Amino acid sequence: MVSTATRIESGLDRFIQIYGSLDKHNLAQLNTIYHEEVVFEDPAHRIEGLENLIGYFEQLYSNIVSCHFDIHHALGDDAQGDHQMAYLQWTMTFAHPRVAKGATRTLEGCSQITFKDGKVIHHHDFFDMGAMLYEGLPLIGKVITMIKARLGQ
Repeated sequence: MVSTATRIESGLDRFIQIYGSLDKHNLAQLNTIYHEEVVFEDPAHRIEGLENLIGYFEQLYSNIVSCHFDIHHALGDDAQGDHQMAYLQWTMTFAHPRVAKGATRTLEGCSQITFKDGKVIHHHDFFDMGAMLYEGLPLIGKVITMIKARLGQ
């Protein structure tokens, strides 16, 4: 029998490996890391169910020029019984044709993921939505940059 710690470690390792190589050509791999009843949340979305999540990723990757995740730190915790948790710190490097004139941008963030039966049942991303989108828009970006500069004074 596989121990709980080994199950989360292998699930977490598989998650990190797939996210590190994810692109629009291999989105079918998402079904190997996400549970059928997954709930995915970020500052702009709440998506329920694997089919809906795959549809979201398909739409996301069809609209961007590039997107890559570098996961810097991962910490697993098996103290939740049959639902193990992990925390990830990452950098997303992306380019979108409508943000910053398609220039490559980076975004720091973290994720809290919960595993059930070795697959992710809950994925919650935390990041600065303003840094991701709004700062890359021509007029709004300048205003946000100015506000941040004033707050730093």
